[in-house]
Amino acid sequence: GISGCSAMTACHGSGRPGRLLGVTPIRVLDDADVTAALPLRAAIDAIRAALRAGLDPAVDPARAVMPVEHGQLLLMPAQWAGYAGVKVVSVAPNNPARGLPRIQGYYLLLDGPTLTPVALLAAAALTAIPTSAVSAVAADCLAEPDAATLVVFGSGPQARHHIAALRAIRPIRDVIVIGRDQDRAAALAHACGGRTGTPADVAAADVVACCTTARTPLFDGALLRTHATVIAVGSHEPDVAELDAATVRRCAVVVEDTATALREAGDIVQAELDPGTLTELAPLVRGTARIAPGRPRLFKSVGMAWQDVVLAAAACR
Repeated sequence: GISGCSAMTACHGSGRPGRLLGVTPIRVLDDADVTAALPLRAAIDAIRAALRAGLDPAVDPARAVMPVEHGQLLLMPAQWAGYAGVKVVSVAPNNPARGLPRIQGYYLLLDGPTLTPVALLAAAALTAIPTSAVSAVAADCLAEPDAATLVVFGSGPQARHHIAALRAIRPIRDVIVIGRDQDRAAALAHACGGRTGTPADVAAADVVACCTTARTPLFDGALLRTHATVIAVGSHEPDVAELDAATVRRCAVVVEDTATALREAGDIVQAELDPGTLTELAPLVRGTARIAPGRPRLFKSVGMAWQDVVLAAAACR
């Protein structure tokens, strides 16, 4: 069964009670509710704890992607620890120019044994938070303990969440924001106490976070210092890459799941890596895998359904 919630009494969170299809009382959490229910460190701890407890990302079904006229519809089901759930989201690349979110949708959380709906959560926060929390868990395994300089590509919600998440696990003092929209980049830099920069600043970075919708490489990977860690989260399509193939081949590469990366991670697919050279995140977190020193480290994330069910359950509790 589940702990902390019941299908009939809903969840003890800040969200509003509601009814799904007029039948089952559930808790409805909007983006503000989800953010309030998932403090950053709690989200990072929940992801780490699930992986240490034996969660296997490989059991996730493949993400269902349906192209539509103005973007994509995504369907992502998963189950873990007494819960099941499914995220249904739209991705509309032109929405930011309209003043609307690029990602919209909802997550339906279910009681695992009965598949009774428990909560309906807004998906924008329940995408940004898991992605940055997983990145922080990976970076905690990969980045140098004294990593102080962070270069962030992007100026949207993912960039903002990654700055906060990486600061939660490393003593980041210098944040450099690089974005195509100079005004947005400057606003984010100001908000986080950082500064704007150029791709050449990668040469001074301890950690580089790529949080963009770019379809072509963002920087010259030859600039990376040997000890640098790169986090790339911007795409889940095999023909899209934020990093060039030479950069990926230069790095020790960590992925959420090998099969998923070879199917969806353009940075990995286009580099034509030997699958045997990829390290998966779960054994790295459990301490049963190691990354050899002497080369930059790359964590390439495509975002998987297990992350959503873990944090939807945590938010509900």
